[in-house]
Amino acid sequence: MPPFDYATAFSRNIGWLTEAEQQSLRGKRVAIAGMGGVGGFHLLTLARLGIEKFNIADLDSFELANFNRQAGAAISTLDRPKVDVLAEMARDINPEADIRVFPQGVAADNLPDFFRDVDLYVDGLDFFAFDARERVFGWCADQRIPAVTVAPLGMSGGLLNFLPGAMSFEDYFGLAGRPELEKAVRFLVGLAPALLHRHYLADRTRVDLRARRGPSTVVACQLCAGIAAGEALKILLGRGKVWAAPHGIQFDAYRNKLAHTWRPGGNRNPLNRLAIAIARRQLGI
Repeated sequence: MPPFDYATAFSRNIGWLTEAEQQSLRGKRVAIAGMGGVGGFHLLTLARLGIEKFNIADLDSFELANFNRQAGAAISTLDRPKVDVLAEMARDINPEADIRVFPQGVAADNLPDFFRDVDLYVDGLDFFAFDARERVFGWCADQRIPAVTVAPLGMSGGLLNFLPGAMSFEDYFGLAGRPELEKAVRFLVGLAPALLHRHYLADRTRVDLRARRGPSTVVACQLCAGIAAGEALKILLGRGKVWAAPHGIQFDAYRNKLAHTWRPGGNRNPLNRLAIAIARRQLGI
């Protein structure tokens, strides 16, 4: 087996990146909370982009219900911690990778360690992990760490960037202090206001926000990872247009449609408020 060589392993990136940019990416550190549906693909995609330093967190283990969409889910990984499996997969891509693992997930008491030396946060938390997500994005806003979230919705990815000096996660979504079901509605509407994915849901009984349950596809998860990596590259290298919230971008692979939305005020915007009211009525809340 030939010895690992970073320059050779990532040489096919050169052209789209300069050699200097590739070396710059090598030195960046990215934090990813959640190694499930999107988080695992985020890690592996960014590792193949040549990023070498990561802080990753997840407190769950793989189960059979993960097989349809999660990067590390396989018979050989059943009941194994997701962070351990994904760290091994990333090191199999780059054995020189510096990966700090947080098997207890993200909590108030470990946020300083989780975000230590971090240049960028990429969100991989479960849709319903509202408390953790509010803490993480709040920390990013306070510490001026750019944060990227790309939501897997149907067969689409809904992108929002929260950048230092721009609109914060809380200013956009307005989740603080609200009941969990209300948070779910506001989060769902805010993630992709164009709602490109709403046209082809085949079985509506599979969506139950009260039971914290909804369908997801590998189409969306892998699409999200590509979108997030593109944003990460631009943010970390300081080149290319990066749209910050209240701008949002959604691409739907099923419908072959792209939407760019602008919602000043986020969920306070009249269009989002109307969508939230309709969702409340449909759920009877």
